[in-house]
Amino acid sequence: MRATIGLVASSRDLHGAVRTTYRTLAVVSVAALLAAGCSRAGSSSSTSTAASAPASTSASAATSSTASASSAGSFGSVSDACHGGSASGATDQGVTSSSIDVGVLTDVGFTKLTDIEDTAKVFTAWCNAAGGIDGRKLAADIHNTNLMAVVPAMTAACGKDFVAAGGSAALDGLAVSTRLKCLLPDFDAQPVMPQNTGSGLQLRPYNYNSTYASFSGFYKWAITKYPDSAQHVGILSGASVITTVDAQEDSDTVKAVGGAVTYVGTFPVTGVANWTPYAETIKSKGIKGLTFYDTPQDLAALEQALDNIGYKLDWINANTNAYGAPFIDVAGKSLTEQNNYAELPGIYPLEEASQSTAMQQLTKLFAQYNPGAKLTLQDEQAWSMWLLFAQSAETCGSALTRSCVYQAALKQTAWTAGGITAPVNEATPEAPNSCFNIEQATPAGWVAADFGANTGPYDCGGVQVKLPAGFPTALQLSSVGKTLADLK
Repeated sequence: MRATIGLVASSRDLHGAVRTTYRTLAVVSVAALLAAGCSRAGSSSSTSTAASAPASTSASAATSSTASASSAGSFGSVSDACHGGSASGATDQGVTSSSIDVGVLTDVGFTKLTDIEDTAKVFTAWCNAAGGIDGRKLAADIHNTNLMAVVPAMTAACGKDFVAAGGSAALDGLAVSTRLKCLLPDFDAQPVMPQNTGSGLQLRPYNYNSTYASFSGFYKWAITKYPDSAQHVGILSGASVITTVDAQEDSDTVKAVGGAVTYVGTFPVTGVANWTPYAETIKSKGIKGLTFYDTPQDLAALEQALDNIGYKLDWINANTNAYGAPFIDVAGKSLTEQNNYAELPGIYPLEEASQSTAMQQLTKLFAQYNPGAKLTLQDEQAWSMWLLFAQSAETCGSALTRSCVYQAALKQTAWTAGGITAPVNEATPEAPNSCFNIEQATPAGWVAADFGANTGPYDCGGVQVKLPAGFPTALQLSSVGKTLADLK
């Protein structure tokens, strides 16, 4: 995301893939904040018992496993990230001879989406069963932001934890300076606000930043596959300063790849009772390709209105907000009437899990350590960061410090989390996200679109659009008067 947030009297679930639309008074308007790449796509609908917990609770995982000690801590192509050992010493905050406290930020108290907690539970259980990090057991310290308390949650992590890993919070940009001041490395499952995306001491599962456009691959593909849409692209979203900036980025991107955005519309984030006027506007303006930023339920309602007036677009960019079972469940016959697509940032498609050894392993681990939890895109991203932390920490042994683990993580210039993401350059936050994949919604579920994958399920090395100056940028250590030399 590339803007600051304004206060209005409404809200929805913050990460797009909502089961229920939450309406409250005088909270942050982020219905459309979570545009593609910032959603909790396909999240489980189960409600966590931690949703009403205090801002910080400790959750140590089980340690039993039937796997052999030699392979128990390997995942995909990553060997022995977790294993027993004799590492010792209270080498840094949150580290003892027997344990490592890892902070996990989540909005679960507001969203009721448990993906972040699910992954923390499964990863720590699996890692501890393999012996932990050189013998030290992991403890996931869950910090529930309840949406608005992100600064207190980060403050709690600053006061107790070794690092933050596998977490995400919609209003994360508000707490970046707090994190940087306490020199807390962040293995972030999903950076959201521009102040946080690519910020100091941060690692991430994909390279989104304020230098390169996030969705150039999708737009180039869409207007090439559907050439009549090139000069007739529209953007419709919940009214927000967030989506104002997103719409500008999309417009710049579409123009750079040879198209034009000719309609930018908004709707009240408090909700829309009748989508027909919006459908009529899209038709009257001759829009042939549409990007929609809001919940899967609202997109389904808009498409029903489009179907009712007999108007079919060439394509709809449903983005990762809709990627998951909920949109398939609510979209109904619109899935046969409209072409719905979602660009993923180089994350292995859930529907193709059976074709990947790493995804098969991840599916089995979830079934073993958290039966009933459905694997989601958010789980994949969180797992990637937990695994990067574990592998980096493993190299430090008894000299486990924040500086050691962070510097070790920066050596990963083609991180794939053992095979569940396209290669990510952790050493260069401002590098372009060089790989993407596009999924299509069908009545039978999501399937890979014919987007020209050239590297497994991804298209890598394609068009990159450098954004013009003026977009908000991430905070760095220098923003709070610190340098890497302060990291011990």
